[in-house]
Amino acid sequence: MPSITDLRGRIVFNSRGSKTIEIDVVADKKFSARVCAPSGASVGKHEAQSFPNDDPEKALSVFNANTKKFIGLNAQDPKVIYDALKAIDNTETYNKIGGAVAYALSIAVIDSAAKALYVPLFKLLKPTKPYKLPFPLGNILGGGAHAGPGTPDIQEFLVCPIGAKDIIEALEMNFKVHKELRNIIESVDKHFTYGRGDEGAWAPNLNNDQALDVIEKAVKNCGFALGRDISLGVDIASSSFWNEKEKVYDYRRQGIIRTTEEQIDFANDLIKKYRLIYLEDSVHEEDFESMAIITKKNPDCLITGDDMLVTNSNLVKIAARSKACNGAILKVNQTGTLYEAMKFAEECTKNHIRVITSHRSGESIDSQISHIAIASDSKMLKSGVLGGERIAKLNELVRLTEYNLIEGMADLSFA
Repeated sequence: MPSITDLRGRIVFNSRGSKTIEIDVVADKKFSARVCAPSGASVGKHEAQSFPNDDPEKALSVFNANTKKFIGLNAQDPKVIYDALKAIDNTETYNKIGGAVAYALSIAVIDSAAKALYVPLFKLLKPTKPYKLPFPLGNILGGGAHAGPGTPDIQEFLVCPIGAKDIIEALEMNFKVHKELRNIIESVDKHFTYGRGDEGAWAPNLNNDQALDVIEKAVKNCGFALGRDISLGVDIASSSFWNEKEKVYDYRRQGIIRTTEEQIDFANDLIKKYRLIYLEDSVHEEDFESMAIITKKNPDCLITGDDMLVTNSNLVKIAARSKACNGAILKVNQTGTLYEAMKFAEECTKNHIRVITSHRSGESIDSQISHIAIASDSKMLKSGVLGGERIAKLNELVRLTEYNLIEGMADLSFA
């Protein structure tokens, strides 16, 4: 049983240049692991707070004052770390110590144990087979909170290489479409400067409809069949458009106002017209009823909750009762600790809700979420396309194929 023998925390910076927490953990005096906490731009109202009072230095101070409480603990058991953190901060959203500390500490501890036991992290989290690689879900065109003015209202336009036979082919397909998309954008956006959003997606001066049309063209130009080789996905991030006072969705950049009924029709039309395999946050985060209508009508599309579920097991139970979704985003830092995230995945699986492990827009070069995706039986890994902090996760998937334990790509069938 590996035990924690040393810890150290520090302030560092994420891919957006914002301050965050990084923690080093040493197990058995020689097995070291390091994890840096990410942060999101599109944040659900119920997710863990990264820092107490938005103060990274305060989070680090609270951590430093409590490091002795973790020395000697079993590094192999995520629940032990969860219990120790809750003894310090029993708030639901880690208001005292910060979700960034909970994230970095809980993953670094288990990673140090994996090194001490000479096993890959995913195997320590999930001791038995089967192990499948998730399909890479790549953000190739962005708008909303991830890009600047003039870009689409919709936050993410994604591709998934459903026809790929292995991870190398899958990544090459995503890269090829991303590259071809640049060429097409150049022809329709005369002021395009190769600008990209937080996650490496192109950020052109196009509206929502134009964005989907140029992506469809890029897929075809690459010689891929839409719906057979490559399928499209969309993260609407609807809570960012929801006007609670007026009870409408305000697509300000495109100048369109939609009622709830019109938003449902919009989501259904997107799925049908572009044969979407994935649609995230199609209505605002508290509208389980409308989400259920969309899910029922589209059984062959992953109608996915992110802001609606915020990696919270209790919210999954509510969603399952109302059949609000058939897909769920897993972001460890939304819930705080790795233990809570894995319990979330278990609850999703129990309720036949497929898991999609995701990065955040403000990321690090860490690659542990690739292991978490495998251990949680995720169907997809949403980790961007380009940028060092995104490639780190994708390259780790390639490395993991060297383990004889991996049996191939995930099953994306909806049977």
